[in-house]
Amino acid sequence: MKIPHHLLKRSRALRKKQTAAEIRLWSLLRGKKLGGYKIRRQHVILNYIVDFFCYSEKLIIELDGPIHNTQKAREYDQRREDLLKANGYRILRFKNTDVFQKEEKVLSTILSALDENHL
Repeated sequence: MKIPHHLLKRSRALRKKQTAAEIRLWSLLRGKKLGGYKIRRQHVILNYIVDFFCYSEKLIIELDGPIHNTQKAREYDQRREDLLKANGYRILRFKNTDVFQKEEKVLSTILSALDENHL
């Protein structure tokens, strides 16, 4: 399926405006550092741009900042999550603060989810 140009352009722009938490997590995930899994960032899936994605395991990793605390954002996130799950994707959500305050727990949760299909 070809990705619409406007989404590709938006995902590239988002890579340039990553939050400190996204930059930190990307530094830990990139280059197959986490168990040899290839992770992509700001990737388009079903007309949505997700923070991080492992294609081989259909695992999406989302980081939520303060904007995700609003009712409107929570409803949007839930609709998006329902659609992605209905299409076979698994989703992990973390708060931005988790990346800095609970780094090891975040990484072990991600690695466990990646390894789930290989046990």
